[in-house]
Amino acid sequence: MTNPATTTQQGGAIPAQPGPREVTGVTDSATPGTKPGSGQAIAAGVQGVVSGGQSGRVGGESAARSTEHAAVPGLGSSVAFGPGHVPGAVIPGAGPSGKPGSRPTVKLREADPDDPPRYAPEWLELREPADADGRAHDLLDPLRIRLANMPGKSGVVIHDLGCGTGSMGRWLAPRLDGAQHWILHDRDPYLLHFAAVSSPRSAADGSRVTVETRRGDVARLTPDALQGASLVTASALLDVLTREEIDTLAAACAGAGCPALLTLSVAGRVELSPSHPLDAELTQAFNDHQRRDGLLGPDAVTAAAEAFSEHGATVRLHPSPWRLGPEQAALTEQWLRGWVGAAVEERPELRAEADVYLTNRLAALAAGELRVTVHHVDLLALSRPGGGAS
Repeated sequence: MTNPATTTQQGGAIPAQPGPREVTGVTDSATPGTKPGSGQAIAAGVQGVVSGGQSGRVGGESAARSTEHAAVPGLGSSVAFGPGHVPGAVIPGAGPSGKPGSRPTVKLREADPDDPPRYAPEWLELREPADADGRAHDLLDPLRIRLANMPGKSGVVIHDLGCGTGSMGRWLAPRLDGAQHWILHDRDPYLLHFAAVSSPRSAADGSRVTVETRRGDVARLTPDALQGASLVTASALLDVLTREEIDTLAAACAGAGCPALLTLSVAGRVELSPSHPLDAELTQAFNDHQRRDGLLGPDAVTAAAEAFSEHGATVRLHPSPWRLGPEQAALTEQWLRGWVGAAVEERPELRAEADVYLTNRLAALAAGELRVTVHHVDLLALSRPGGGAS
């Protein structure tokens, strides 16, 4: 099969590449292109079903978008915490950097000075395998059933919000049958190109997969923008939205009558083994940091389940944890630095204890003795077909 052509809103063709690893050689973190819309955070394992029309809260504790907020989703939302750390340098939701004291995000050279920083592709690449392992496969069967039963469809149109480097498409497209057209949304044109050229060529059954890119603010979606959509997807989107923005997203999906698969959302819990007395205090400080500027952080999954339910959708939640051990040492180190850094920015009085804590944790990691479970939740909202009609 020849590579599918991918297009931008302006109609320019971008030749797609054979596979997702073809464009992973981006190593200069000073180059334009970081992630305004894809990251993740810590979340509690939650599962359940909320029927459409119910407004009760989902059991359990309650991730990326390119908007004017400086907060971008990210597990370990901060710059690295270490000798070079600059007070006030932590960016809510930004993925950790590779070196202590260095920034994980950069601005596009042509960007407005007031634009938020963007994710570095290196962080997105580092965490992609853990993302893929963590996502809830159990939600795929009900999604496949819905997509197969959509009337008058010879293929599906999938909107990927805050697509970043396109990891969601690389994970999901080969798991769905039938022709697919992916519309990738992000604010960062560099990442949009990156995502487009690394998109899969074919679906699970060998059907053609094509890609289109759209640059814009995913928090302002309307039913009109989703007209003809079969599915809306995102990774780590919810925790960097406000309650109003989540309701806007739910309303847009309900108005378009399309389901939403929103993965890897923060739910406010992390487990480290061996445990340490400071774990709980750092977790609480990190969670408070995620709630800055009106963002929902660890409360987002519950808010989203309620919002989609109120708009008539059936909502399913399923745990999607990262389980990090010696094989994921590089990712664990960067997550740990960012997690501690964000907690210390929220509570500066923890700095002295946290410095010792981080040093000891990194030593245990280097010795192969540290295990970390970072909890997330995946959400599948099955809106009523036809804009909520019965």
